[in-house]
Amino acid sequence: MTRQNTTRHEGSGPLSRIVSVDRLRRSDGRLVVTASPEECAALAADFKIPTIRDLLGTFETSGPPSAFRVRGTVTAQVTQVCTVSLEAFEGPVSEPVDLLFTDTDRLAGTDAEDADVPDPIVGGKIDFGTVTAEFLALGLDPYPRKPGVAFEPHIEDLEEPPLAALRGLKPAND
Repeated sequence: MTRQNTTRHEGSGPLSRIVSVDRLRRSDGRLVVTASPEECAALAADFKIPTIRDLLGTFETSGPPSAFRVRGTVTAQVTQVCTVSLEAFEGPVSEPVDLLFTDTDRLAGTDAEDADVPDPIVGGKIDFGTVTAEFLALGLDPYPRKPGVAFEPHIEDLEEPPLAALRGLKPAND
C-alpha cells in the first residue's frame, strides 16, 4: 500500500492524519496510518488502559466526494486490566472499517441518531487519525477478561444463617 503524506494538526486529538479527499482520488486510494509510540501512549491515557502499541490503520478509498467510501482495518496490541482478576494482560485488537463520507448538505435536517447518515467531509478533508483512534476504541472489550480467568461467584455457607457471624461480636454478659 502506498503511504500518503498526511498532515498532523495539534488540538484534533492524540492521533491526527488529515488528508485531502482530492489527493486520495488522484492517487491509488490507499492510505496507511501508523501511530508513533508517543501517540499510542496518549491514546492509552485517553482510553484509560495501560498500553497501546503497533497501532496501524490500513484504508482503501473510493467514490466521488458526495459518496466517498472508506474501508479497511485498524489493528493494535493493547494491554488491558482484567475485570475479574485485576491483572494486566496483552492481546490483539482488529476492527474492520466501513464508512461513508459526504461533502453535500444531505446531512442538513437529518437526525444524528440515524444509522445510515454519512460522516461529513469537512473542508475537503478527512482525519484518518481520528478514524483510526475511533475504530480502535470500538475494538476494545469494555469488560476485558484475561484468557483462562473465569468468574467464580461467591457461594455462602447455607448451613449457617446469614448473620450468624455477628453473634460472636456480641458481649457475653448481655
